[in-house]
Amino acid sequence: MEHLNTAIVVAYLVGMLAFGWWGKSRTKNVSDYLVAGRRLGPLFYTGTMAAVVLGGASTVGGVGLGYTYGISGMWLVVAIGAGVLLLSVLFASTLQKLKIYTVSQMLTLRYGTRSTQASSIVMLAYTLMLCATSTGAYATIFVVLFGWERWVSIAVGGAVVLVYSTIGGMWSITLADMVQFVIKTVGVFALMLPFTINAAGGWDGIRDRVDAEFFSLTGIGAQSIITYFVVYTLGLLIGQDIWQRVFTARTPLIARWGGTAAGIYCILYGVAGAVIGMAASVVLPAVASKDDVYADVAISILPVGLGGLVLAAAVAAMMSTASGALIAAATVARADVVPFVAGWFKGRNTAGSGTQQAAASPETAENPEHSVAQNRAWVLGLGLVAIGLAIAVQDVVAALTISYDILVGGLLVSILGGLVWKRGTGFGAALSMAAGTAVTLGTMAVLEITAEQQYDGIYANEPIYFGLLASAAAYIAGSLLTARTDAGVMRAWEDRVAGRGIPAESGPAEPTPAGPAASIPAGQER
Repeated sequence: MEHLNTAIVVAYLVGMLAFGWWGKSRTKNVSDYLVAGRRLGPLFYTGTMAAVVLGGASTVGGVGLGYTYGISGMWLVVAIGAGVLLLSVLFASTLQKLKIYTVSQMLTLRYGTRSTQASSIVMLAYTLMLCATSTGAYATIFVVLFGWERWVSIAVGGAVVLVYSTIGGMWSITLADMVQFVIKTVGVFALMLPFTINAAGGWDGIRDRVDAEFFSLTGIGAQSIITYFVVYTLGLLIGQDIWQRVFTARTPLIARWGGTAAGIYCILYGVAGAVIGMAASVVLPAVASKDDVYADVAISILPVGLGGLVLAAAVAAMMSTASGALIAAATVARADVVPFVAGWFKGRNTAGSGTQQAAASPETAENPEHSVAQNRAWVLGLGLVAIGLAIAVQDVVAALTISYDILVGGLLVSILGGLVWKRGTGFGAALSMAAGTAVTLGTMAVLEITAEQQYDGIYANEPIYFGLLASAAAYIAGSLLTARTDAGVMRAWEDRVAGRGIPAESGPAEPTPAGPAASIPAGQER
């Protein structure tokens, strides 16, 4: 009968491939391929936003944290939900109105200077490492279920994501994520939660058989809770993978309230995972690794068949994050990184009215089918790179941690500053990125050297703290010491924020340099 669990997971994987072909039929141009034509309604938007942020760490890891620390194991996923809530309430409607494709395009549009495109290098590293980490997580399920070697598990799971993401782009990913959202909801809330609590003897049975510390909201430790909010909440505010989902919303209202609903769902998901882990600690007290708790609950506590659905839910969580990160990496690489690097090598890294206009006009003169084919090539190529990284590097978390730290410590201030402070300038933004990145990496290097004595090396929080302080100081000082952003640039920005003067689109325009320089050239899987 255990073969039934395996059959259900296999059927799920085949179904994901089918969604690739379904999505292909809805992909007519680059806008369809990259942002699902900006046509998602409330239900699809909420479901897919929740799916992309709730990955393997939120699902498998969240249950494991509950198993180890009790109810306080919820804080990792709660921090993710808080990030989605803040982004949705404060910025999502503005981002949706911009009709752009990448974070770097927002910076170029707001500041009118191409020097901010250096942010795309960090964003590419972050999204690629996030994809690799999510891809590597398949091994935790497939090794147990099929008995495969780790590299085979990664290759097979990665290939499924790669096929449906490449074929249909964001439409395929959206359709797949919606199914994944339903499977995760049923698997966690309707199956794992009631079955595990019942097996533990109900809430009273859990209370009688676990330490009182398991019911403490701070049992996991204040430092860990702070870390989750610093890394995940702040990272979610500016991550390309999350912004790209915001761009898929049909209206600003959907972006705001659909995202708010997704954030609340994430918080409830975190609480459910922690409670499942608590109950599992009573029923399965001898699990060797907390990362194995989820699979052990599915196999040992749930009836055959239902256990297979729960295992499919874990795979769904990992695939939704991996596919979202993959298309985000491909979008950033083609729209931002390649033009920036090419311009830099040609000595054309200048800014002005032409650069600003390129960012402001997402339409392109390219043949739509030709453009879609080029984007497919980028998704395929970077997907293969991510699979290779996941197989070759046993611990990609270190690389992702560095990317996350630079993302938050180096880029957060200039990105959010551009959204909330009109006095912020391109020079201030570029200086902020340079200072924040340098201080973050420098602090990380120092702490790594002294890690054995006092600190946690690259996993410490200090690099982000110091990077944020340096970035904020540089942004404020650099902006106040330079002239205000050009009035024409600000008018174009305000028009875009108001939803005025946006032409029909088929894909992102590649930046074209023109005019005099307006400024100087200047980071764990969910």
